[in-house]
Amino acid sequence: MTKATTPTDLTITPRDLRFGRGVRRARWWMNNDPIATAFYNALSVTFPKGEGFFIDSVRAFRAGTPSRLNAEINAFIKQEVMHTREHVAFNRHVTDQGYDVSLLDRHVDEAIALTEGKPAIARLAATMALEHFTAILAHELLAAPRHLAGAELEAAAMWRWHAIEEIEHKGVAYDTWLHATRDWPRLRRWAVKALVMLTTTRKFLSGRYLGTIELLRQDGITGLRAHLGVLHYAFVRPGMVRKVLGAWISYFLPGFHPWRHDDRKLISRAESDYAAAVLPA
Repeated sequence: MTKATTPTDLTITPRDLRFGRGVRRARWWMNNDPIATAFYNALSVTFPKGEGFFIDSVRAFRAGTPSRLNAEINAFIKQEVMHTREHVAFNRHVTDQGYDVSLLDRHVDEAIALTEGKPAIARLAATMALEHFTAILAHELLAAPRHLAGAELEAAAMWRWHAIEEIEHKGVAYDTWLHATRDWPRLRRWAVKALVMLTTTRKFLSGRYLGTIELLRQDGITGLRAHLGVLHYAFVRPGMVRKVLGAWISYFLPGFHPWRHDDRKLISRAESDYAAAVLPA
């Protein structure tokens, strides 16, 4: 099996774009569907603090990296800073609709607190795992237009823009990890990577599930209707979580690298889709 690496001709391009300023978004902006809207709103609430964590975790290992990786880390940081800004703006729409996101914020704080006092390499491993999550979700979002079908234009555009850049920089945290652990035995590297991914997966999925349920509760959707609705949306139709399961499993296989699957072809198509909805920087 040929060892996969980040493509030598990869360009990570920070796109300084703004979405949805001055727009009054509908409460259920995602196809007038409260469950679909809650799914994406709950995910968006995690991003500002989560991406700050990613930036700090990768930046801690930037010194001494090869020049190419160093440049990629810098581009990664710029992209994540702009993602944070746009999700802060997006989340303002969520709270403007009357949603209380304090419980969701607390879930994020609790997840980040689990890494406090841990070695910096553990924080990088958690970032690497979460970056794989965002990359495979981004791929599915761009590959299957049904996921954003019926969404308000500027909201869909923001999610496509974010997905594009997650694909572009999907190898940065992983390559930083490979560099930082270059003297580790292969088995130790795999064991730590796998254990952190399992722990991160449990926390990530449970946090987003509970966050979605909480937002639905505020819409008066509770009990079995809420739980079955979220599970159906995530695993059946459109089935985002089910669709990324195979890609998630690939993380544990020998020779894994995020760029073993080169999905840059999705980017040009998605960029044309969102071009009309963006505001100038």
